[in-house]
Amino acid sequence: GDRIGIVGPNGAGKSTLIRLLLGDIEPTRGRIRRGERLDVAYYDQQREQLALDRSVMDNVADGNEFVAGDGQARHVSSYLRDFLFRGDQLNTPASALSGGERNRLLLARLFARPANLLVLDEPTNDLDVDTLELLEEQVAAFPGTLLLVSHDRTFLDRVVTSLLVFEGGGRVREFVGGYSDWARDRDARAAAVAAAAAQSRPQSARGALPAAETGGGPDSGARAKRLTYKEQRELESLPARIEALESDKVLLEAGIGEPGFYDQPHERVSAALGRLATLAQEIEDAYARWALLEDRTRAC
Repeated sequence: GDRIGIVGPNGAGKSTLIRLLLGDIEPTRGRIRRGERLDVAYYDQQREQLALDRSVMDNVADGNEFVAGDGQARHVSSYLRDFLFRGDQLNTPASALSGGERNRLLLARLFARPANLLVLDEPTNDLDVDTLELLEEQVAAFPGTLLLVSHDRTFLDRVVTSLLVFEGGGRVREFVGGYSDWARDRDARAAAVAAAAAQSRPQSARGALPAAETGGGPDSGARAKRLTYKEQRELESLPARIEALESDKVLLEAGIGEPGFYDQPHERVSAALGRLATLAQEIEDAYARWALLEDRTRAC
């Protein structure tokens, strides 16, 4: 009964994870345990295909008069009404349908399959408003477990209760809540890090005062030997550098999270994702360097 959204930048491994879980590919390391009673309904809009020469009804029921997707047998005409198909369309060949109608037919076929695990990989791409609402209703009524890969913030907020967030660099974070909950938490964490960096700046400055201002003494001489002038200046500058890097990262993540981000040319998308990975590494390195210099200062 869990409803899990899988989010993160393109190329992070979301679809690969789905294919591993479904057994389409095998892991190079580790192992996967699958339930023995899994009945999976898998929807990948890029791969799902209709039999265009067959009728609307046959695409869903394969020549039968009844479907049992929700565990109860229903006449195919009644079932297809839920997907906005009129009675006079049941014998229409799929080739005569509009793009929006074909999408609805794909969804009708998906939910006609008996399943206790529903896997949706980017299901909202190219859907009109009516079909989006229909998909949301069907997902809400689905009694089993949901795994949803999507960049659609609104749809995620409406249908999932937890997230697996691919943060890059092989890191996956589990989060309870929808996409907006996670985005607020991410921004709050970034703001807290920036505030901590800013607050610690005066402390570093106080630690860097020369002997004449601190009253001199043997400790000052030891500090001068342990930390060079250049290193002391570096220590003083690190909080501001970390704050600037964190701010850049938050802004970049916000841009990547915009709905139209992946519609840009491949070069721009790749550059942005590469810059995000670089920022994450620079922040990590800056924190490590700051901790090292602070420890040397306190040891004096």
